[in-house]
Amino acid sequence: MKQHFVLIVAVILAASTSIASAADKAQAEPILCRGNYHSEADAVKQLARMAATYKNLDQWKARAANIRKQILTGANLYPLPKRTPLNAVVHKKRTYEGYTVESAAFEARPGYFVYGSLYRPLGKKGPHAGILCPHGHARGPAGGRLRADQQHRCATLARMGAVVFSYDMIGFGDSEHLGWNHGHKQALTLQTWSSIRGIDFLESLADVDKKRIGVTGCSGGGTQTFLLTAVDDRVAVAVPVVMVSAHFFGGCHCESGMPIHKTAELETNNAEIAALAAPRPLLLVSVGGDWTKNTPKVEYPYIRNVYGLYGKTSQVENAHFPKEGHGYQRSKRQAMYPFMVKHLGLDAKGVVDPKTGDFDESKNVLEKPEQMRVFDKENPLPSHALKPGSTVAF
Repeated sequence: MKQHFVLIVAVILAASTSIASAADKAQAEPILCRGNYHSEADAVKQLARMAATYKNLDQWKARAANIRKQILTGANLYPLPKRTPLNAVVHKKRTYEGYTVESAAFEARPGYFVYGSLYRPLGKKGPHAGILCPHGHARGPAGGRLRADQQHRCATLARMGAVVFSYDMIGFGDSEHLGWNHGHKQALTLQTWSSIRGIDFLESLADVDKKRIGVTGCSGGGTQTFLLTAVDDRVAVAVPVVMVSAHFFGGCHCESGMPIHKTAELETNNAEIAALAAPRPLLLVSVGGDWTKNTPKVEYPYIRNVYGLYGKTSQVENAHFPKEGHGYQRSKRQAMYPFMVKHLGLDAKGVVDPKTGDFDESKNVLEKPEQMRVFDKENPLPSHALKPGSTVAF
């Protein structure tokens, strides 16, 4: 009888241990909100739940601080890593009408390079506003920052007096050319940190006004735009394009592959993360042909309500194109330009037609990938550069 009792106790203890172990494992397992994590109807309900957690500005600021910490913690960037030397390389200047382009790179972490194109104005008095231009997931021989739409917006902004840095996501452009893959497990961490260091890079340039820093990107670049704006208050103006959605959390691991949206303590979504821009100028560009189709009636009102807590509803706008699809096509750029002109103090003279309000892109020169490479036979990659696929130390 005693042996039977001991056996029962042992079974109960083993079961308890197993349950506890399963609970611990479940608790340790990150909660990932990927892609269409929930329905459009559930997104509306979630926004209502989140709105109920604050009633005034102080309460919103407290919530915003918690969201910001959750993003950085989930991205393995909390506390923020030490700023290491950028060791920037800026060379191969090409001169065009009203602007120049240089191939540029810096080290976001020792040995880990961020590659891009640096556009500068000609004939405009400085110091100049600085603008970061991250890109989305479009592939092809001229994908990423090599795309025509990306080159057009960078060149046009430069012609209006901005210093613009257009940079590669990991595994795109020069990064891909040198062997890196976008499937890298640290993609979200590296891209968020690279954007933060991108501001550092712009601020290191003598001709850039540190108080006038903007950022704009489309799709995956839109995600980078609102994540950077949420965690770095040096961003003065933000224009995320076709990406701010309450029901869609980003389709790539570089956007939703780490626990930045939901933990046991706090839930949020990309619409609320975008609201962390408040009270800084924010333009949401949305379309009827993707997951931003509800922006005018769902995401924009929520974000506008947050701006209302600051008494700054005039600082947030929505440009909606109900009959258009995903992308940073000319119509979206034409919506972005005047917003940047207004809030960053750019000079549109000679670029905008005063009668029609259209911004002229005809004088932009579309470069070929070979022209845009930072490192080549004449300018070899530094020997201390990390090998493709390496784990980057933080």
